[in-house]
Amino acid sequence: MNRKWMICLVLPVLLTVLTGCPKKKPVTNNSDLQVDTQPMATPTPAPAVDVQETPAPAVQDQTEDALMSEDMQVVNDELHRRGFAADIMFLYDEASLSDQAREQLSRNADLLKSQPQFAVTVEGHADSRGTNEYNLALGERRANAVRDYLGSLGVAAERLRTISYGEERPVCTDEEESCWSQNRRAHLVITGRSNVG
Repeated sequence: MNRKWMICLVLPVLLTVLTGCPKKKPVTNNSDLQVDTQPMATPTPAPAVDVQETPAPAVQDQTEDALMSEDMQVVNDELHRRGFAADIMFLYDEASLSDQAREQLSRNADLLKSQPQFAVTVEGHADSRGTNEYNLALGERRANAVRDYLGSLGVAAERLRTISYGEERPVCTDEEESCWSQNRRAHLVITGRSNVG
């Protein structure tokens, strides 16, 4: 038992020696730091200087003119946006131009003359009534009427090409007048660049 008492007495002393007691940090007085604690004067603001702004360089429109595109769909869309009528409508079994058709073609001619780099295909179409042969011939007469009228308004004949699809490419397939009337047309498409101009 003496041994147990001895271990109980020696163990705390041994632990204290090995781990040590926490030491207190010394206190430093402000007078020992030798720091100048005088307040600083507020800086005087610099006098205002007239700064002349340099004007920004003029920004040029970096977007490409749609009419310069190599993609003919982009060109066609741009011309339609500018008032180009793609479809010239006709009465049943007719290839003569109405007053409205002449007005539309007059605007088209002005646009085409201002853009002489484009070649145009005039497609002739018919509704589904009549034989295929008859409708192909009617479509051809309609396309020729549009081509000839554009030519009379000053669009160079070398820029105009015609083709007839007759009833083969309808925009509407219902068998009723409201649909047939949409198919009786000449359709104008910019198909490429022209050597004229």
